[in-house]
Amino acid sequence: MIELWTNLPDVDSSKVRRLKRDEYDRMVELGMFEREHVELIRGVIVRMSPQGAPHAGAIEALTELLVTRLVGRARVRVQLPLLAPDDSEPEPDLAVVDRGNPHQAHPAAAHLVIEVARTSGRYDRDTKGPLYAEMGVAEYWVVDVAARSITVYRDPRDGRYAHVETPETTESITLVAFPDVSIRVATVLGL
Repeated sequence: MIELWTNLPDVDSSKVRRLKRDEYDRMVELGMFEREHVELIRGVIVRMSPQGAPHAGAIEALTELLVTRLVGRARVRVQLPLLAPDDSEPEPDLAVVDRGNPHQAHPAAAHLVIEVARTSGRYDRDTKGPLYAEMGVAEYWVVDVAARSITVYRDPRDGRYAHVETPETTESITLVAFPDVSIRVATVLGL
């Protein structure tokens, strides 16, 4: 995992005070981040990168593909919070969750989480990936629009994914939780 705070001279990391999710949520309620797109990861408020056209295009393609195939069976959340361990509240680009009541609380579980990256691939892989594995997310994709690839992580164990693959652009990915749903890699990447 990447250390999420900058080393400060003469400050022991054990003295760094991280936020808890309820503190972060209260700050959000008070409007402290109205002009910023941020998320809470491992007790640290992290600014999210702006989206270019390839990033936005992948999110739009995935949203359309997943919503049309999962309507009535699951909810597809786009850039909305998930409840993670007490010190995290990530906002993945997409999450496929149980239907539940969206007006009660953010979900704490997901069948599939997808992050779209142009420059954040290492962060998505090394920091957010283990977090999603700890949450028990069965399937996690990192869509790298710069490299034109999708890396699929499955089988979470002990804070990491035991199975990792990068299908070819000519292949499709079948969802673990919905084996009747397959997504063509090329379609997601706009190829």
